[in-house]
Amino acid sequence: MHDTDAPTTAASSSLQRTVARARRQTLADLLHRSARRFPDKVAVVEAGVAEPRRRTFAQLEADANRIAHALNERGIGTGDRVALLSRNGLPYVQAVFGVAKAGATLVPINFMLGGAEVGYVLQHSGAVGLLAQDALLAAADEAVEVADADARLKVRAVLDADDAREAWEPFDALAGGADDADPGAPEHLVASDAPAQVMYTSGTESRPKGAVLSHEALIANYSTCMVDGEMRGDDVQVHALPLFHVAQQHVFLLPAIQLGMTSVILPAPDPATVLATIEEHGATMFFAPPTVWIGLLRHPDFDTRDLSTLTKGYYGAAIMPVEVLKELSRRRPELRLWNFYGQTEMAPLSTVLRPEDQLRKAGSAGRAALNVEARIAAPNGSELPAGEIGEIVLRSPHAIHGYLDAPDKTAAAFSGGWFHSGDLGVADDEGFITVVDRIKDMIKTGGENVASREVEEAIYAHEAVAEVAVVGLPHPEWIECVVAIVVPREGAELDESTLHAHCRERLAGFKVPKAFRVLDALPKNASGKILKRDLRERFADLADGVAGPGGRG
Repeated sequence: MHDTDAPTTAASSSLQRTVARARRQTLADLLHRSARRFPDKVAVVEAGVAEPRRRTFAQLEADANRIAHALNERGIGTGDRVALLSRNGLPYVQAVFGVAKAGATLVPINFMLGGAEVGYVLQHSGAVGLLAQDALLAAADEAVEVADADARLKVRAVLDADDAREAWEPFDALAGGADDADPGAPEHLVASDAPAQVMYTSGTESRPKGAVLSHEALIANYSTCMVDGEMRGDDVQVHALPLFHVAQQHVFLLPAIQLGMTSVILPAPDPATVLATIEEHGATMFFAPPTVWIGLLRHPDFDTRDLSTLTKGYYGAAIMPVEVLKELSRRRPELRLWNFYGQTEMAPLSTVLRPEDQLRKAGSAGRAALNVEARIAAPNGSELPAGEIGEIVLRSPHAIHGYLDAPDKTAAAFSGGWFHSGDLGVADDEGFITVVDRIKDMIKTGGENVASREVEEAIYAHEAVAEVAVVGLPHPEWIECVVAIVVPREGAELDESTLHAHCRERLAGFKVPKAFRVLDALPKNASGKILKRDLRERFADLADGVAGPGGRG
């Protein structure tokens, strides 16, 4: 290189940075642009609490800017990670954007985890800041001890307390209390492809994986959600599922902020509160897994509340049982439904089943979403024709950049240049994909494969069934035996012989559960997904009395 080239190279680099800054779109920029467009419109309403609060878009940005300055002053900046352990509320939203504006990376943590589990996330992520809800401080303190993170943490703030706790400062010290003055955003050299959040998967492995989601991946996903979900800025949305979960935060809350919607946040999906909130705020949109929609349908307020404004309903995490789809259609004909299928690693939207296809393609996860390419792959990676079962693999700008500090797992997940979902699926001749099962949930019994979802659909057809989960349990002769755990509708009675006869009418003999159990409720995680792993552990001995192919128990 000639000496005269050096200034030219430096100038070129400076110009590239200038242009990159003008083109940048991060979560911080997303809020800023919405605040410029809709400064006085209500962005967030905190409902379902004793003292509800609300913030306009301009106020929310001012909150985030103050938090960002406070984090920077305490030594947290670009590339640092800040963990967030909290249930839903206004502080959660403030923290999401405050961390982004500080140039840092957010690590949302499942509030249902125990202290040791939270400690693993703290240790693995290397978080140097921890924001925790007052009610969760016991778990947070245990986590700090487990992770030996006390000396590393530059910030420990309690979200919903007015005064300090031992080793914890109040979140108001970061957010600036009631002062609405906007100090302006701190300027950081954060690229659009830089990590925005590290979200830990619930997974089947003994330890969760940290999925690294960039700003550009998340925002590409938001565009897909808006278009395929027919979202509009004049919608009003109720958020009741946990915001730490990728679906509620990144399919619904942050797209709503970008579009300029009003978001009404509830602490939990209590059916009576959800229904009352939809009526009170004239909500047009609501998302929940099928288990929550079923809870709404079964609640007496479903027919007495004015839900006429609710025209867009979304579900995910599981396929809506066909009988429930029909019931929703009959009782709320104005409600259009979407099934959004995806996973954390896809930020998360992958396929969409639109309203007009709900009954025509009942049970399907739909077709590839706007910015997504999806196909069904054989074990060797080749594409399978319609009608053949294989793994659902995906390509999209939504996808993670990889798993944190896990190159081997990243390489396995992206084998062949596609992201491997871990779900078994089958495509029809129109390109609609049906998720047959998680690879781990396919039951292998007596030399035959049984999809637990198919058995569940058959059992849901019984009028007395409210919920069901089908699992495979180890058996010395069957290898696995099919077992169904059933929750009856309120006031209904179910017994094993009735359920067995019902299944015999609808399923091949090898698919009929070998045993049934009736429970008052199924175990679920915070996002409403049934915890089949818990059922397998709880009922591990249920297969002991099941006869083998030769009649032996």
